[in-house]
Amino acid sequence: MKEFRIVNGMVYRNRRFERADIYIKKGKMYVLAPTAETEKEVESIDARGKKIAPGFIDVHMHGAAGIDVNAANAKDLETICRFTACHGTTSLLCSILTDTEQKTKWCIKQFMEHQKLEHQGANLLGIHLEGPFLSCEYKGAMPEELLQKRNLPLLKEYQALAGGYIRYITVSPELEGIIDDIPFMKELGMTVAIGHSGADYETSMRAIEKGAASCTHIFNAMKLLHQHFPAIMGAALESDIFCEAICDGKHLHPGVIRLLLKTKGIERVVAITDSIMAAGLPDGHYQLGVNKVIVENGDARLESSGVRAGSTLTQDRALKNLLCYTGRPLEELLLLFTENPAKLLHIFDTKGSIENGKDADLVFLDDANDVANVIVNGEFVK
Repeated sequence: MKEFRIVNGMVYRNRRFERADIYIKKGKMYVLAPTAETEKEVESIDARGKKIAPGFIDVHMHGAAGIDVNAANAKDLETICRFTACHGTTSLLCSILTDTEQKTKWCIKQFMEHQKLEHQGANLLGIHLEGPFLSCEYKGAMPEELLQKRNLPLLKEYQALAGGYIRYITVSPELEGIIDDIPFMKELGMTVAIGHSGADYETSMRAIEKGAASCTHIFNAMKLLHQHFPAIMGAALESDIFCEAICDGKHLHPGVIRLLLKTKGIERVVAITDSIMAAGLPDGHYQLGVNKVIVENGDARLESSGVRAGSTLTQDRALKNLLCYTGRPLEELLLLFTENPAKLLHIFDTKGSIENGKDADLVFLDDANDVANVIVNGEFVK
């Protein structure tokens, strides 16, 4: 890996932009004052007119660029990584939609094969299992016939096959025994999210007390809040857990996004894409796991029922949407893409902020807040 110094940029540190240089060495970054000298003379990269932010982290996405995660081989996963990197995402989880046991194991094996490839795109940090332990009533785009009751032995088998790389799992807390399994899921190395659920308030709070750390795509595929029956939504909003948000203007009205940020606070919302294979492609017919999906005006829905089925969003688009919908400053909104997901996944020691010794994953934004350049592990990918 070559060494270089990024100069003349405005660097996002301590939740504000300040003039600083960044020295890249062996895939790590070090912040320098503009007048500081490096240990040896290195190439300078002029970032004049650019804002430099930590790389974005997407904890929930099912595909992009014509690739569906449930059908993706190792090389296909690399295609997703390279596509998302060009949109500012420097780290991601691949989300496996509820599928057969055989197909889920195949997906896990393809992830493990991808780990062996020469890699140039976004860091594929691990796997998100969206199911199969989910409510039939709030299944959303999940195939009902493949949803299951609690099955910790199967989950252990999946994690062993994945070499510990299943980092995140969505479960419905009302399923019998699931709450009792949450501590064991955590012991297996999984961050637990609750979602696709009609759980009541008390059940949801018990899940949170047992260690659930997040709510999957808040307001979507869950029982809505009622003043007498707050349900899972009320528990997610009142508690300190993180809430995923799909900020495409379709899953959440801009007013709801503003309400979410006001209720949860800027430090407890994580911007996800929940993207499907149609991300980056025109309207048409696509696949999401076993489902047939039609995309019209960028809105993905199941052909069979019209139920919304993921999104066509990219994280750079989500950032610009949030700037438009909320009127909040960039300095605040960047937390949803960087620090917050890093803390959710317990990787903030290496990613999610610009600090000495952290992984050199960086996004350069121009005056219009479009992605101009991206660095992953100290290498330019855009």
